[in-house]
Amino acid sequence: MTGAAQKNISRGIFLAVLATLLWSGNFIVAKAVNRQIPPVSLNFFRWFTASLIILPFAIKSFREDWPVIRHSWHYLFWVSMTGIALFNTFVYVGAHYTSAINLALIGTTSSPIMSVIFARIFLKEKIGIMKLAGLLLCIIGVLTLLSNGKWENLLHLHFGTGDLWVLLAAFCFSIYNTLVKKKPSGIKPLSFLLTTFAAGTLMVVPFFWIEWSKAAPVVWDYPLVLSVLYLGLFASVVCFYIWNIAIGELGAGRTALFGNLIPVFSSIEAAILLHESFTTVHIISMAIVFTGIAVANYTTGAIRLTNKAPGRES
Repeated sequence: MTGAAQKNISRGIFLAVLATLLWSGNFIVAKAVNRQIPPVSLNFFRWFTASLIILPFAIKSFREDWPVIRHSWHYLFWVSMTGIALFNTFVYVGAHYTSAINLALIGTTSSPIMSVIFARIFLKEKIGIMKLAGLLLCIIGVLTLLSNGKWENLLHLHFGTGDLWVLLAAFCFSIYNTLVKKKPSGIKPLSFLLTTFAAGTLMVVPFFWIEWSKAAPVVWDYPLVLSVLYLGLFASVVCFYIWNIAIGELGAGRTALFGNLIPVFSSIEAAILLHESFTTVHIISMAIVFTGIAVANYTTGAIRLTNKAPGRES
C-alpha cells in the first residue's frame, strides 16, 4: 500500500468518526424539541438553514457544474428525497413516539446492515470475511447497549410506532448512502450538497405548509434557535460534507459501519448533557463497536493493493 493510499484511508476513517460524533446530537435534539416544533417543520427549518449556510461557499462551483447537474437531475432527485427530505422527517416523526436512545439504536443497527447489502447488490462491493466479522461485532456491541448487558432483555423489546418510523428512516438513509457512491464526477462536493440540500428542502415545502396550517404555532426560544442552527450547520453542512468524502475513500458499505458509533456517542452526550447514567455497559459496548470497526477496516489494505483508485473498489 502506498503512503498516499494509507493517508486517504486514515482521512476517511477520521472523517467518518467525526461525522458520527456530530450526527449523534441529531437524535438528542430531535427528542428535546419535539414538544416545541412538529417534525416536518423541524426538517424544513433544518435544511433551509443548511442551504443558506452553504450557499455563499458553493454558488461558484454550482454555476460551473450546472450543465452536469441539469443532466443528472433524476439521480439528484432520488438522492435529495432519500437523504434529505424523507430520512430526517421520519426520524423527527419517530421522536414523537419513542425515546432518543431508541432513535439512535434502531436507526444505527439497521442502516449499516442495509447499506452493506445495498453496496454489494448495486455497487458490487465485496463483503469479505473481515468486513462481515466487523459488522457482526458492531451489531453485538450495540445490542449489548440496547440490552443493558443482559441478553434476556432482548426478548422483551417492544417495537412501537416510533421505532417503525426510525426503521423506515434507516432504509432511506441506506439508499442515500449507496447512491452517494455513484455521484457524477463532474459535480463538486459543495455543488452536490447545495443541490441536494435545496432540492430536499423544496420537496418538504408542500408538507410543511400543510403541517403549518394545522399544527400549533412553533414556540421559538433561544434553545430552539440554537438547536436548529446546530442541525443546519454541524449535523447537515459539516456532517454530510465529510461523510461523503469518507464514502469516497472507504466505500459505501465500510463507511456505513461507522454509523454504529452514533448510539455510543449519544449515550455519552446524554450522560453529559442530560445527566443520564454512564455505566460499565456503555464502556463495554463502546469497546466492542470500536473493535468491530477496526476489524472491518482491516481489509482496506488488501483492497488498496489492487491498484484501484481510492473510493473505486468493487
